Amino acid sequence: MAAFSTADLKQRLRRAERRKRLGSLGLFAPSILFLTIFFALPIALMLYRAVQNPEVIEAFPETMAEIQQWDGEGMPPEEVIATFAEELKVARDERQLGGPGRRLNYEIAGYRGLLRTTAFGLPEEEPEASWRDTLIEIDERWGESQYWQALQENSSWITFDYLLAAVDLEQADDGSIQQVAENQAIHVDLYLRTLWMAFVITGIALLLGYPIAYLMTNSSGPTQGILLVMVLFPFWTSLLVRTASWMVLLSRNGPLNNLLVSLGLTDAPLEMLYNRFGVYVGMVHILLPFMIMPIYAVMRGIPHSHMRAAASLGAPPLKAFRRIYLPQTMPGITAGCLLVFILAVGFYITPALLGGQSDQMVSYFIAYYTNETLNWGLASALAAILLLMIFVLYAIFTRLTGSGRIQVG
Repeated sequence: MAAFSTADLKQRLRRAERRKRLGSLGLFAPSILFLTIFFALPIALMLYRAVQNPEVIEAFPETMAEIQQWDGEGMPPEEVIATFAEELKVARDERQLGGPGRRLNYEIAGYRGLLRTTAFGLPEEEPEASWRDTLIEIDERWGESQYWQALQENSSWITFDYLLAAVDLEQADDGSIQQVAENQAIHVDLYLRTLWMAFVITGIALLLGYPIAYLMTNSSGPTQGILLVMVLFPFWTSLLVRTASWMVLLSRNGPLNNLLVSLGLTDAPLEMLYNRFGVYVGMVHILLPFMIMPIYAVMRGIPHSHMRAAASLGAPPLKAFRRIYLPQTMPGITAGCLLVFILAVGFYITPALLGGQSDQMVSYFIAYYTNETLNWGLASALAAILLLMIFVLYAIFTRLTGSGRIQVG
């Protein structure tokens, strides 16, 4: 009887523990579902889009299956060309030329027009001459092997061309990886510019934000409240409105230039808009609260007795700050720097409105490829490379700063 009661009790305890775990999981389930749908899934789709290559193979499936057997020399066999011509007519009738034309145009400029011209020039019946001669008669470019090679290179559902193009590389005819032409190598410089601007903005925000957070921590109640409201006040204003306000303030005829000229500090209005200076001013103003708040949160938890103890032991104020106070604020500095840096890397509106052509960041070109050229593959590849760079820099930064560890001494 005792054994039965003990076994029954254990079973009931296991059931209660299982219900508790299921209840805990139920509490987190909405958050997990939200993060999966609105965070993880879009990132996964973006990464897949960076290597996805469906346009040509969907429009010409039989041609792509047959052209894989071609050795790439001269022109494909007549059977492949005939299949291509028939599928080209079907794509024309079903209005499916846009996708493959746009994709092949990334390979060779003018390919989109070549497809349209050829599609509307094909005879409806079997030609008396060969399909090879018929295509060449419509457009002589079909006699060049590079146009057929471009079709063959897109006979797979997966491609690494977008990722290579995102770092200014391309695949040569022999399969090797090489640098693109110098006049087309823009993306590596774009990444370096983006990272440099993000580093500068983060550094300026830290230099301005740390003293403000220190002042907020060591101020009296009313003063602390006023400073806190001033820091949080920008969040109550639209990002676009704040950026537009800086456009007015920094313009040649704006209040700031008028003040400088009236005070005799400058003889003529300064160029503070549509350049790197304007971008730095606007972005630091917008991102400064993201630096102040993490540092302020950490400083509030540091006892004032630490500095008094250091002073009682004979440490000068500067040395006590450097050896005692500053190391304890490192978690806040790390969090603030990471937050500002990651937000700065992905900024779009402020550089687009306040900066010039040479001040645009990666986000501008991602938007350009997405909305203007409809090159979603390259836009996804740029975003994927940027995401990878952020992860690498995050790992390096946290390792160098010892995030989460406080060292005093």
